Amino acid sequence: MSDARTAQGTDNRPLSPHLQIYRPLINMVMSILHRMTGAALYLGSLLLAWWLVAASIGPEYFAFVNGIFGSLLGKIVLFGFTWSLLHHMMGGIRHFIWDTGRGLDIQSVKTLSKMSGIISVAATLLIWGAVLLTG
Repeated sequence: MSDARTAQGTDNRPLSPHLQIYRPLINMVMSILHRMTGAALYLGSLLLAWWLVAASIGPEYFAFVNGIFGSLLGKIVLFGFTWSLLHHMMGGIRHFIWDTGRGLDIQSVKTLSKMSGIISVAATLLIWGAVLLTG
């Protein structure tokens, strides 16, 4: 194994790359967001299950849960859940394209990563715009 010492003593360089070395690249950020949205979807699925259980319990409890989801904080959470779902889906499509062996050159990776972020935000805004206009 290599030693991190020089003739003068201990070298002050890090032994492995870390966040102070790497600049955040778009594909790196999208990968981190993909993992974070996966965790958010897990928590959001618990909220969806709560809403479905409330519907099965009765109209009073269902109205209570709908009131929570209809509040400003509830709508913010639902907006975030929508974006998480769409962003995670776009990341999955991006990975599926890569799994076919396409889009693996640097420029295509950057383009696919940017497009997954842009499409997820645009689709979220379109969905919520439609919801707010009809509701």
